[in-house]
Amino acid sequence: MPAELDRLLPRLADRRAHLAAAGTTFCRLAHTSETAGLFALDRAGRVGVLSLYADLSAGQEQLLAAACARLGLESVYLKRRPQEARHAANVERERLSPPQPIRGEVQEEVTVLESGVPYLIRPGPDLSIGLFGDARPAREWVRRHAPVGGRVLNTFAYTCGFGLNAALAGAQTVKNLDLSRKVLAWGQENYTLSGLPAPDHDFLYGDVFDWLGRLQKRGELFELVVLDPPSFARSKVGVWRSERDYARLLAQAAAVTAPGGQVLALCNHAGLSAGQFEKMLEAGAAQAGRRMNITDRFGAGEDYPGAGHLKVRALRLDPGG
Repeated sequence: MPAELDRLLPRLADRRAHLAAAGTTFCRLAHTSETAGLFALDRAGRVGVLSLYADLSAGQEQLLAAACARLGLESVYLKRRPQEARHAANVERERLSPPQPIRGEVQEEVTVLESGVPYLIRPGPDLSIGLFGDARPAREWVRRHAPVGGRVLNTFAYTCGFGLNAALAGAQTVKNLDLSRKVLAWGQENYTLSGLPAPDHDFLYGDVFDWLGRLQKRGELFELVVLDPPSFARSKVGVWRSERDYARLLAQAAAVTAPGGQVLALCNHAGLSAGQFEKMLEAGAAQAGRRMNITDRFGAGEDYPGAGHLKVRALRLDPGG
């Protein structure tokens, strides 16, 4: 394994070298499609995040981390990703995502760039480190298409990457909505890195469906709504499954989307085909009485070859009738 990796990893890293020249220091150096499904390697500046999708011995993990470090990484953090991670991530957090690096010195926080925009990455204690690299094209889309002087709603905001790009593009009002106060505060730190104001009233804590209903009752409308839900989530109001509930989500989002406004809808459920996803979007628009036109279709970034899990659709919603 080490000899093969010593040939493979530098070649893969060379393919991504142009990203740094374009102002991107956060990328996937090796995707699972390039490693026979064994592992993936992400670069966050000078820190590597090694995700394992197979059980390896402690010695094999060390050899793999050493091979990764030879790409100029000062530290390598390990993420063990089980087939069924929802429960294990809660009860085995420290085993799945050790807070200490498997190689190199502790780096609790790293500031990275994506197309010149800085983001704060925390590579240690959680499986999620602050930014999902496969959504880079979607964040770039928001940067190009956010309404200048308009209003944007970023749901399931996580650390607010979409909202940040909308604000940088010139949107006048950007609301970031998430069920975790912790990640919203992280998002405010990302705003600060770009020199943007981050008032608390633009970072909404709570359930997305509850907030969409409240915003609708207030008569608030947005020229762009971003939908980036997890495949599965549990909250006080119930269980969310994207393969079952996405149509309902779009219907509620449509109710707060201005006439002729846009929705950027993301789905990362690998078991849901692109065709099935689009049918759910059509059903949601119909429920809301809106005419839907898909204006753009794309997926994960160039450093995710062969990845079909992420489906991104840009929609324009016109009044029905």
